[in-house]
Amino acid sequence: MRSPVALFGAFLRGSFGLPKTDRETIERVKEMARTVLRASPETAFAVNEIACTDPGCPGIETVILVMEPGRKTRALKVQKPLDEVTEQDILAAI
Repeated sequence: MRSPVALFGAFLRGSFGLPKTDRETIERVKEMARTVLRASPETAFAVNEIACTDPGCPGIETVILVMEPGRKTRALKVQKPLDEVTEQDILAAI
């Protein structure tokens, strides 16, 4: 059986010749999400850009995981590359 990394690694940025996303851009999107959601300081965020070659996928999308204490993790999906995400995109994904 293949490891999950082997199975899903092809979909992450850095594969298929896409440049790796810089830390500053990830932090910018996390802060936008925190502001838009009016999240508490205890809320954690994970931001990833995913490239999917399946015909049913939007191509490149940004996924923002919102992890609030005592609540189920939420996934906000923005059908844009990470460096193009705006506060309006995050609002629309809610």
